[in-house]
Amino acid sequence: MIRQVLACACIVLGMTAAALALRPAAAAPPTGDQQREYVFAPTGARMPYRIFVPTTWNGTRALPVLLFLHGAGANERSYLDLADGLLRRLAEQHGYIVVSPLGFTPMGAYGNPLRLPAVFGESAAAATQRAAITPARQRELNLSELEVITALEIVTEEYGADRARTFLAGHSMGSGGVWHLAARYPERWAAVAPMSGPFIDRDNYPFDRLRGLPIFITEGTGAAPSLAGSRALVEFMRAGDFDFKYLEVDGNHGSMVPLAWPAIFEFFDTVPARPAAAGE
Repeated sequence: MIRQVLACACIVLGMTAAALALRPAAAAPPTGDQQREYVFAPTGARMPYRIFVPTTWNGTRALPVLLFLHGAGANERSYLDLADGLLRRLAEQHGYIVVSPLGFTPMGAYGNPLRLPAVFGESAAAATQRAAITPARQRELNLSELEVITALEIVTEEYGADRARTFLAGHSMGSGGVWHLAARYPERWAAVAPMSGPFIDRDNYPFDRLRGLPIFITEGTGAAPSLAGSRALVEFMRAGDFDFKYLEVDGNHGSMVPLAWPAIFEFFDTVPARPAAAGE
């Protein structure tokens, strides 16, 4: 396991260096809304990603950074354009860099194999979906996870973002990605915000890895596919004394997104910087 982690770290650092090499060394990092791409070393493919950097950034201050994971079938552009660019406006107002990667493919799922109807509490559906994963699909899941972490690392290094204030959020499939990456790398995140996507297998999820990690769960009251799962998950986490907040907004699975975003930024603003990890 240690060898695998070290190998993964070396790969990410190598990909970061290769991607940064695509940009002129002397160029000052730009601000605002930017569509970009980089070479993803494991496949050699050019991966698109989109970022927003507050226009008020002075070029030296270490800003907090938010990794946002899109829903199924969307792409790196979709959510930054939603609701007349609300995510960009909130990032400008609150002073956050936003990183929106593709996730290797539009259905990559960031490493989490679960989808509807396998929400929290639907253990049989989760087991069926896990059993159906082919080697090709597992490769796609693994590459999707690595791709979003790589994009985050590229932007964090280029802009000198504050590693102690690195946040994670995502909607639907992206929410499943949040739950997956929160448990995979709990030491990386200051806080996480899964939105309308409780894709957690109660029987297999490593809940203890979330101890001490602030979590803000949001859901729509009209989100029929996921609402029951989110409510069941909240009751489970409340009984387990986890560090979380829960908000329901008056929207369906899609329309809840812009309704919840302002509260998510306000929540992130209240979270203290996490303690520095070894080697940072």
